[in-house]
Amino acid sequence: METKRANKWINALVPVIAVILGLLVGAVIMVISGYNPFEAYGSIFQMVFLNPYYAGETIVTMIPLILSGLSVAFAFRTGLFNIGVEGQLLVGWLASVAFAIHFADWPKLVLIPLCLLVAALAGGLWGLIPGLLKARFYVHEVITTIMMNYIALYSTNAIIRQFLYADGERTPLIPDSASLSSNFLSNITGGSRLHWGILVALLGAVIMWFLLWRTTLGYELRAIGFNPDASRYAGMNVARNMITSFAIAGGFAGVAGAMLGLGTYHYMSINASFTGIGFDGIAVALLGVNTAPGVVIGAALFAALETGEVSMQSLGIPNDLVEIIIALIIFFVASHYMIRWTLDRFKKGGAAR
Repeated sequence: METKRANKWINALVPVIAVILGLLVGAVIMVISGYNPFEAYGSIFQMVFLNPYYAGETIVTMIPLILSGLSVAFAFRTGLFNIGVEGQLLVGWLASVAFAIHFADWPKLVLIPLCLLVAALAGGLWGLIPGLLKARFYVHEVITTIMMNYIALYSTNAIIRQFLYADGERTPLIPDSASLSSNFLSNITGGSRLHWGILVALLGAVIMWFLLWRTTLGYELRAIGFNPDASRYAGMNVARNMITSFAIAGGFAGVAGAMLGLGTYHYMSINASFTGIGFDGIAVALLGVNTAPGVVIGAALFAALETGEVSMQSLGIPNDLVEIIIALIIFFVASHYMIRWTLDRFKKGGAAR
């Protein structure tokens, strides 16, 4: 029991230490480059926590990061690697916007939930394809999800140009009845774009936790993630559960896309490249140790650093340094075995004394 409790503490400490190490090494790089790290980090803190507008914008950035992180974390928990969040996000974004535009006359209480459902279904269907290929034909999901990202990028662009094109390389604006925008949230955050999507993202975290830890399906998915052969021997349908896992993970990513269409932008643009949100979701999931609460905290950190680029620019610090700090945090999280080994050595040394 004591060993299990100690392991839980170590699991919680690893991402915290990774963040601290990333910030410390980033500070060293700033000093070498001739910048003041205390001033840089202080400006980020002041902007994110003391400036209502940028606090609101940080939460706006955080919303799709939470859902994309949940998508990656859910797949990780079931032994799968979902690099296809970008593509699932894009199809969910387009599906939610298209549905909102074509059913603009429907009441708000009906239209918004249906838009979210359509986005989840679109993302889920996009995720189901690599899941099916993995389960039935043993095609590695990393290859198929990367390919599906590019298919989604160019397919959504083609659909917008052919059927939903408006001036400015984008779709028409969604109707107010489908918007997640809130005058109340905007006013209390100094006119930011903060919207009710934050509640959707937090609900998504609760749903992931409930599915994995409070349902029979979640138990089977986690068991297959630990050992598919033992799960098959125990009578579980491994292939079906792999497909189900990818579909659910894709659903989270699809809703992340809906947050952009219904909350942040109110339209979908023709994208020359990927949004980057899906790839950031991988780092968020790693930082959050593939847990729902951890993903929320990881998304908050990444959103704060992204918003903080503005404050660092005002000090003459290039954006590249922020990207380096984020990369360092990811590096130290990925090197969790080294951190875990160091903590174990300290623990054993203390026990010996």
